[in-house]
Parts: sequence; structure tokens; C-alpha cells
Amino acid sequence: MDAIQQHMLDTYRAAQLAEPAPPPPGRHDRTTLRDLYRHWLTHPPTRRTGPSGKPSPSGA
Repeated sequence: MDAIQQHMLDTYRAAQLAEPAPPPPGRHDRTTLRDLYRHWLTHPPTRRTGPSGKPSPSGA
């Protein structure tokens, strides 16, 4: 099921329960990406090291 189909199903369920409709998919994508970018700027990723002090191959 893609995002549009899920939104249609959620909208139908909300109408049946007399609840407000959910926002359309993608409505907050720009805000979310901007917030993630700002968080990355203020908290850049750090290189993690393994138990031996060397960088681990996976970075985790």
C-alpha cells in the first residue's frame, strides 16, 4: 500500500468516526528535512572508534 492509498483509508476511517482528517502525505516533508539539516549542523556526526581505538569498519 502506498502513501496515497493509506491516506485515503485513514481519511475514510476518520470520516466514519467523526474525527478530523489527517494531513495529506508529504505536507510536512520540507519542514522535517529542514529541521534534520539544522540538527545536523549543530550536532555533526562524530567518528566512532572500536575497542582497539581504531575506527570501526561500519562506523557504528
